[in-house]
Amino acid sequence: MTTADAPARSAPSALPDGLVAIVKADCPTCRLVEPVLQDLAAGDETLTVVTQDDPSFPSGLDPIDDKTLAISFELDLDTVPTLLRLRDGAEVGRTVGWSRAEWEALSGRTGLGEGLPPQRPGCGSRTHDPEVAAQRETAATAATLRSRRVALGPSEDEVEAMYERGWSDGLPLVPPTPERVARMLTGTTRAPGEIVAVVPPDLVECTVEKVAVNAVMAGCRPEYLPVVLAAVEGACTDTFNVHGVLATTWFAGPVVIVGGPVTRAIGMNSGINALGQGNRANATIGRALQLVVRNVGGGRPGEIDRATLGQPGKYSFCFAESPAGPDWEPMHVTRGCSPEQSAITLFAGEAPRGMADQQSRTPESLATSLAMCLRAVAHPKIAIGFDAVLVVCPEHRRVFRDAGWSKSRVLEELMARLQLPGSDLVRGAGDVLEGLPAAAAAHTIPKFRPGGLQIAQAGGGAGFFSAIIGGWASGPTGSEPITVPIRG
Repeated sequence: MTTADAPARSAPSALPDGLVAIVKADCPTCRLVEPVLQDLAAGDETLTVVTQDDPSFPSGLDPIDDKTLAISFELDLDTVPTLLRLRDGAEVGRTVGWSRAEWEALSGRTGLGEGLPPQRPGCGSRTHDPEVAAQRETAATAATLRSRRVALGPSEDEVEAMYERGWSDGLPLVPPTPERVARMLTGTTRAPGEIVAVVPPDLVECTVEKVAVNAVMAGCRPEYLPVVLAAVEGACTDTFNVHGVLATTWFAGPVVIVGGPVTRAIGMNSGINALGQGNRANATIGRALQLVVRNVGGGRPGEIDRATLGQPGKYSFCFAESPAGPDWEPMHVTRGCSPEQSAITLFAGEAPRGMADQQSRTPESLATSLAMCLRAVAHPKIAIGFDAVLVVCPEHRRVFRDAGWSKSRVLEELMARLQLPGSDLVRGAGDVLEGLPAAAAAHTIPKFRPGGLQIAQAGGGAGFFSAIIGGWASGPTGSEPITVPIRG
């Protein structure tokens, strides 16, 4: 195809008038026409060769190295080889691929490529490679970012500089360069300037871009960003009350429980060691939420964060629920989402405590055993004030499933076993001064308020070990669990 009759257009200033050939070594047709280029270069007219990938190709022609593709993009190339004619700084002719007739017409030479086929199609220009397009898009986005740039001195170490500026949770951070932040933003269709939430305690508006900055520092991949955005949205609601979670002297921190197809799509762990280390998505999603609260909202330990002891989950506490059958739907489905919808549930929780029952093989025995352990949340003599999440392992879940107990049945049976005599809970009972006021002695008191006990499912296939995640002050006086759908 030739464009010799097309209107003249400006050529890159780096290119002189005459013939210009753009090639790449990784193109059979470009290698095929190498002797043609040698022949043109030996003629009276100037031939400039531009190579997209290998500055030594074609040999002996001193090609211009265009690995950055700056010239190729300016020429709006689709195919290599492309032969151009430039005159007075403007392009006046173009042909792509190899066609003896078109190359002869454009060059004014005859007898080109004797012994070669009369024509061959070219290859795609590197400007259309997917990774090149992604890098170009990232560079364009990086140029539009509005976050404050922090210039480091030549002798400053990036990681140490972030520690010194107070951005870190105590662990090393990934430097949030504009290119990394722009790459992170490819994980969402939301505009960088969109306000995600107003983050306590300083009540600062937080944009998608600011979340992306902290997700980079946390070590997230771009595909994790929609999950982080949903977590930030949920945490900053009055329902979840992250300000209160920060300010309490209790152990609580945000627990991010993820359910739906996204857990498999981004490689989250819901199996062996689901509540532990080793999975990048689990570790960095929860950490990114905590960094947003710290760096955007100003929630730092020793300042607003007043926890007496704290707990390791305040670095990051995030896990995926394992998929199960219709009788054991994940938490986000129990809380109103469809199975096809991905969502996060936020819970203000302490560190998990283990529950071992390796003997119960009937649902009645196992439910009673679990209820006994749940009584200890916060304190065995404290009722209603603290919520909990029970994470049921596959071995325990199988006991219930084999007996035909659905998840809702298990919850009902647990709540029935957690109706406690007030006389056992009042202050002084059992020679323990902690407890409820004396008026409670005449009543039966539920350990948890209605809706205060949630059931999740995760864990490896071996081991009769479930976990209890105790909560913080429940309801309007503290924090309510909240479920937020994940959107791209």
